[in-house]
Amino acid sequence: MPDLVRLYIRHTIIGFVIAAVFVALLLWFNVVNLWHLVTHTDGGFLAVFLLFMFNGIVFSGVQFGIAVMSMAEKEDKTPRGGLREPVLDAVPVPVRTDERRA
Repeated sequence: MPDLVRLYIRHTIIGFVIAAVFVALLLWFNVVNLWHLVTHTDGGFLAVFLLFMFNGIVFSGVQFGIAVMSMAEKEDKTPRGGLREPVLDAVPVPVRTDERRA
């Protein structure tokens, strides 16, 4: 299996584990009376499943994004920008002509 696919699967699993912990904490601390709502309605467990799935998609995407961005190489500290040439200071020079302006 390619390394990138293995990296993606690993961080997707990590994201879904984080989502499971997040949903469990939401239910455990009864945020906005969520535990009561889930246990006393017919579709409560479907709501918990959807909450887990959608948070899992978001958290796994963020987890994979962080993993990819942390793979960047260290910043190069060598000087950049090419050769520095001196800037010519343009000085206006009056030019005399024989014609008169109208």
